[in-house]
This record gives sequence, structure tokens and C-alpha cells, in this order.
Amino acid sequence: MKIITIEEHFESEVITNEINKVTGNLISGQVSEEMFEYMQKELPTQAEMQDTKERLKFMDKHGIDMQVLSYGNTSPQNLDPKDAVPLAKQANNELAKVISENPDRFAGFAVLPVGSPVEAANELKRAVEELGFKGALVKGTYNNKYLDDAFFFPIFEMAEKLDVPIYFHPSFIPANVAEQYFTSDAWSDVVTGIFSSAGFGWHMDVGIQVVRMIVSGIFDKLPNLKIITGHLGEMVPMFLERMDDTISHWAKLDRKISDYYRTNIYVTPSGLLYKNEWKFLLNELDEEHIIYALDYPFVKPENAGTFLDSLDLSDANKAKIAYKNAEKLLHL
Repeated sequence: MKIITIEEHFESEVITNEINKVTGNLISGQVSEEMFEYMQKELPTQAEMQDTKERLKFMDKHGIDMQVLSYGNTSPQNLDPKDAVPLAKQANNELAKVISENPDRFAGFAVLPVGSPVEAANELKRAVEELGFKGALVKGTYNNKYLDDAFFFPIFEMAEKLDVPIYFHPSFIPANVAEQYFTSDAWSDVVTGIFSSAGFGWHMDVGIQVVRMIVSGIFDKLPNLKIITGHLGEMVPMFLERMDDTISHWAKLDRKISDYYRTNIYVTPSGLLYKNEWKFLLNELDEEHIIYALDYPFVKPENAGTFLDSLDLSDANKAKIAYKNAEKLLHL
């Protein structure tokens, strides 16, 4: 069976160096020194992020036919627009080069300079129409603004016009939020860093981002807009009924929150291959809105190619999740 995974990350040394010229160091400025040292030891190196040969070896070993590549947190998205606009174009060009070397194995999501929404919309159009990208990936918030803010509307308007999805990816949450919710004298800065990011915090943050998009009414204005969210839905699926019973009664929306979610939102696992959580997700969403993803090279599970076989799925539904939904949504 064919397998396509759609949240697989890439970095360009050229782009990272350009970002660091502007910021000093993009990541180290957002976390404690102890956490930064931990990340240097535990996370993939830049060399691994851009090593196409090792990536293809992993894909071949696990029967993965295609990865959709994207820049994760090392991207110029949230820089000042004067830097973000040219660097986003350069980043997309760099990724396009990598894809062009193996066009049957790789596709791409664009980086967008969200601080200038009109420029971001134009770059999305260029990336899709000229570079062949399949959508865009955006991370976290921008200047503490969630993406439901009317400021960002041109980006989503363009995505609907082009019929491509926007992937909502986690990023570091604001320091004051991390301090309030995730910091304690009872544990180390490393625990705080993990708790506020990949351990819990940034999943909660993306989940809030998605719910805010729905409550804002953007899907009434752009009914064909499609959003992808990772990590088994970033905690949202378990609260759909609860939100229908509460928020939906007061929000000025045409439909229930769960209706929008089950229509306009697509969910990937981002490498979270936990059978119990998958059972719940499959009970909440139809199989046409679930797409496979591994979060390579941050997650490299040994059962990457066999996990779907372990679930109680018909062959038809397994094929939808493994590759057919991705082909349909991304026009692959």
C-alpha cells in the first residue's frame, strides 16, 4: 500500500544562517539557556534536517512513497516583514530546489511572511502556481495575535481561491503564558521548556488557534477553506460535543462548532502512533479527514510503515488515511 506523510520537516543551512544574522539565534532567544542546551543534544541536527540521502533511506525502509516537506520552527515567518518577505521567498526557492531533485518523492508546503498578509498571500500564490507547492505551513502566533484576527484574512482568502490547505503547526508560546502555566520551583527549566512546548503547551495553543478560527466565523465567509492540524487534533476532538453544548449556543455561526471541524479541518498524527488515541480519533472523525504524518526527523518510529495495519480499519479506509486523502486534498 502506498504511504504519503505530510508533516515532515526540512531546514536549509542558507536560510538558518540568514535568520541568525537578523535574530542572533532564532531558537535560543525563545527558551532558557538550559533548555537550549537540551535541544542541542536531543533534537535533530541541521545536517540531519537537510540530509536527503538519509531521508530517502528512511522512507525506503518504511515503505513511504512521498513526504510533504516544510520548514518547522526554523523559518523566517515571524520576522519583521522587511526581513520575512525576502527570506520567505528565498526559503521557498531553496525547498523547491530540493523537491526538484526528487519530484516523485517530495512535495512542499510554503513559508509565508505572515506579518505582511498581502505579501504572504502573494507568496502563497507564487509558491503554488510557480513552484508547485501544495499549500503552506504556518507556526504559532504572530506578535501575540492568533490567526483568526481579521489582519490575516488575505492569507486565508488566497488559500481558498487556490484550493490549497494551510497547515497549523505549533511554536513556542509567549513567555508570560509559559511562566503562568508551566513554570515551578519544583522542576527544572528543561521540564518547564518541554511542558510548555512539545510536552503539552504548544499543542494546547494550536488547539485554541483552531477553535478561534471556527468561532471567528471565517468558515462562513470562506466555506471551502481547509486547515490541517497535527498531533491527533491538538486536543480539540475530545471537546467537540462540549463546545457544541456551550460555545455554539452563543457564537454567531451558521452551524455547530463540530460541523465546521468535521468539514473544514483535517487531522494528522504527526508521528503520535498511540493506538488508544487513534481509536478515539477514528470514533470522532470520518476517515476522509485523517491524513498520515510522522514529523520526520523529530519522530522516526520503527512501526512507521506498519502502524496503520495494527488498527481496526477496512482496507478502503486504511488507503484513505495512508495516501488517498493526501492525494485528494493536496492535488498530488
